[in-house]
Amino acid sequence: MKIAVNYKALLEIKEKILATLAYFDIFNYPLTSGEIYLFLSARYPQNDFDVALQFLTDNRTIYRFDKLYTLKNDSSLTTRRYEGNKKAAELIKVGDKISDMLIRFPYVRGIAISGSLSKNFADENSDIDFFIITKKNRLWIARTLMHAFKKLTFLVNKEDYFCMNYYIDEQQLEIVEKTIYTAIEIVTLIPLQGDSQFERFYAANAWTLHYLPNKIMRVSSAKPIKNSLFKTLFETLFNNAFGNAIDNVLMKITAGRWIKKTALKKLNSKGKIMALDVDKHYAKPDPKNFQHKLLTQYENKVSILLRQEQNSLAH
Repeated sequence: MKIAVNYKALLEIKEKILATLAYFDIFNYPLTSGEIYLFLSARYPQNDFDVALQFLTDNRTIYRFDKLYTLKNDSSLTTRRYEGNKKAAELIKVGDKISDMLIRFPYVRGIAISGSLSKNFADENSDIDFFIITKKNRLWIARTLMHAFKKLTFLVNKEDYFCMNYYIDEQQLEIVEKTIYTAIEIVTLIPLQGDSQFERFYAANAWTLHYLPNKIMRVSSAKPIKNSLFKTLFETLFNNAFGNAIDNVLMKITAGRWIKKTALKKLNSKGKIMALDVDKHYAKPDPKNFQHKLLTQYENKVSILLRQEQNSLAH
């Protein structure tokens, strides 16, 4: 029995599939058919999606190895992914244990794993990146205490386990940069601590549905906050005008230090110029450094792919 196919819709779905694979191709990360569907930028009937995916595979526009699809005719990418998934599972367990400790710091309200590890991939050079939500107007006290603790981890060679590189507070839950990059980073977070905080965070970032209408954000993995005696006493001591002043001073000191680092073009452990975007309610890697380059690379890749696909149809 033949299945009716809407060829106009088929062409559109093919382009969406190629765009999705193009993004992850930047990271040499092949996807399963289910993952491709989840990261599509539009909703389509499952049957239409399956037909389009099979069409692209049959025409060798994309390649299938085992259950994974990629733009590259390179089977080693599947081995790389499977090994990376296994390594990620180990590091996520470590990250979960670390989050049990980090949530005890004053003013910390939510912790999630971010970065490549949240995409279920890790290699021998991978860090455990944490996305952290703090109490309103106390981000800089929380961050300073946590980074002072991180300094001690250098003594035991565990600094890669404490990469706390993205902070927001409860007043700035909505991510300002609204791009495919930030949308994917948000929906792939692995919340570990602060279930109610992440529910509010995801509600504030419902705009991600514009980019990823099939991807449902997860909060079930996050644990409720458990306050320690030290945390309660510390917060009681600084929940006043003095605490406000200390938080502002710490923000100014940190901002000044990072401006100097960027001006001197100091490099981090991965050889990238160190830069931090600083505000009262957030501290995050400067999007101009990495995000802009990645999005430009992605857009160029998609443009080339779509042009090639259109040319092949013309002939």
